[in-house]
Amino acid sequence: MRLSNIEITTILMSIILAFLCACKGHKEAQYTPWGTEFNGKDSTNQHQFSLADIQDNGELIVLTMSGPTTYYDYQGRGMGLQYLLAERFAQQLGVQLRVEVCKDTTEMVHRLQKGDGDLIAFPLPHTYRNILYCGVKTGKAQWAVQQGNTSLADSLNSWFKPALLAAATREEQFALSSRSITRHVYSPMLNRSGGVISQWDALFKRYAMLADWDWRLLAAQCYQESTFDPNARSWAGACGLMQIIPSTADHLGIPRSMLFDPEQNIAGAAKYIRELTAKFRDVPNPLDRACFVLASYNGGFFHIRDAMALARKYGKDAHRWTDVQEFILHLTTPNYYRDPVVKYGYMRGTETTAYVNRIMDRWAQYRGFAKGGGFSMGSSGFEGFGSGLDNMRPTRAKHKKTDFNYSQKDLPTD
Repeated sequence: MRLSNIEITTILMSIILAFLCACKGHKEAQYTPWGTEFNGKDSTNQHQFSLADIQDNGELIVLTMSGPTTYYDYQGRGMGLQYLLAERFAQQLGVQLRVEVCKDTTEMVHRLQKGDGDLIAFPLPHTYRNILYCGVKTGKAQWAVQQGNTSLADSLNSWFKPALLAAATREEQFALSSRSITRHVYSPMLNRSGGVISQWDALFKRYAMLADWDWRLLAAQCYQESTFDPNARSWAGACGLMQIIPSTADHLGIPRSMLFDPEQNIAGAAKYIRELTAKFRDVPNPLDRACFVLASYNGGFFHIRDAMALARKYGKDAHRWTDVQEFILHLTTPNYYRDPVVKYGYMRGTETTAYVNRIMDRWAQYRGFAKGGGFSMGSSGFEGFGSGLDNMRPTRAKHKKTDFNYSQKDLPTD
């Protein structure tokens, strides 16, 4: 019997459908990266890391917002009360801490529910549904984890004690004070009549050429960093005359064992200054460029670029220090550090602007009685920076070094 084309097509389609149904019935199990079976039924559990998963993975991901009491980058090291508490909890678990910054609480909750983070480390009001409040509590606001992540919630509730708030606050206050730096305070001028700034002048002169700076500017920065003490050390590990942090030393190729060597330290700082200078090629005036470099050395390159973006947005000259420093100061204000053009959030702008202006003041003084060279600004180049010797007297360190174990380090200011 001969079959028609239509009949043949119908039979083939039936065979294909039967084969597909059979395959569906014997579908192989699929597994998530952390080893649990993926069944496609529970969209929340698909993205949820339990306490055991976090510990196995070695990383705790927290969601938070930028701000002075929540989280901010302080010279290469995370700071803020909520961050310090999250860091302590991560240490309790024996895992690394990773921070994801959100623009508002709605984004935090949404990303938590999606599984982008394990924990909201932010005082969240009890107005959101389908999340589990737990852990750190301030007033009527509290941290939160995904709904159903009881193992992580129980661990947070067991760990948190109200006394931790006061302890973390004291830790931050100490870190931000001059007491956190161990150093001997030397005179800002070794021999005024002879034009000798310090015993390290020969090194400043040698390596200022690498930085393409006036050696007296390098000396002025060194005094601000360490008061010419080659053994100066911050509470978080910044070392030596130019207070180089270990991670920067790795980047520069300086053995960590050599960080207190004066020549290695000054040479490394000069190399780093040269790198930062290259990132500000768009700044035409060398004095302005030097100010941006100093600000980046202290406060972070990306924060300074944020301030430049704000200056541009508000009709100021983004390549002029006296215009941009206004917006570095504004980065302490929510209306500015939450502006869409700002990518790196809050910064302690008052410290950074004071750091730059004190160095410029001291450089002006050094130029008056120490011979030297490098780039020249002329007398008009110092307008707006002030003068005087008052800023040449840093606060004396009174306390011995206290050891803290942290993976991130900072660069101190006085």
